Amino acid sequence: MGTSNPTRVALITGGSRGLGRSMALHLAARGTGILLTYRGGAAEAAETVKQIEAAGGKAVALQLDVGDTKGFDAFVERVRTELGRHFGRERLDVLVNNAGIGIHASFAETTEAQFDELMNIHLKGAFFLTQRLLPVLADGGRILNISTGLARFTFPGYAAYAAMKAGVEALTRYMAKELGPRGIAVNVLAPGPVETDFRDGAVRDSPEMKKALSAQTALGRVGLPDDIGGIAAALLAPEGGWVTGQRIEASGGIFL
Repeated sequence: MGTSNPTRVALITGGSRGLGRSMALHLAARGTGILLTYRGGAAEAAETVKQIEAAGGKAVALQLDVGDTKGFDAFVERVRTELGRHFGRERLDVLVNNAGIGIHASFAETTEAQFDELMNIHLKGAFFLTQRLLPVLADGGRILNISTGLARFTFPGYAAYAAMKAGVEALTRYMAKELGPRGIAVNVLAPGPVETDFRDGAVRDSPEMKKALSAQTALGRVGLPDDIGGIAAALLAPEGGWVTGQRIEASGGIFL
């Protein structure tokens, strides 16, 4: 456990594994206190907290289903409590809307239930969780929404998923405009293909897919979690506050 309270605190949804975990580790390494959420992976969340604390940082894991808005008010109160208890703070400085799932289904075969689940988690959840957290987010704070390269280029099977992320990208611009008077900068980060457990490791565990995607990428490989965690931390650094309303794609230059 760190010996002093950090000067900044970030809340990262879905911060227990994958890209969210990498973001949490990179931000913590820069001295930011971390509140991370998990839906079902309590053990993974605890391991991420342990790793941050072992490096001298401070972190707390909170359970949250971002697809269930009914739980948001109680969650915000927990955030207030943990900010005071663990960080000696009343406000968050950073919010990263990262939590998500992947569903692969053709446009013709996508069910209404699949569509609703994607919408509730990726778009509705990010919209209303951010709204509820506005009183807890400090003036001059930062919001980073996570999108996908699939909002720019297309692969069959991701129509619903990409449509939600395109909505997140539009929402980001509105957030930036409407929260600008409070000095809050809002941007959206769009990763390309990354080696994680997302969609059961679809990219990570398929040599054929990795080879094909790498061949279409300017830098000659697919991404690694630290590629995304590193750029997220850089975008959220205090020096980056003049950038707002922007879509930043971190894909190694795929399909240029």
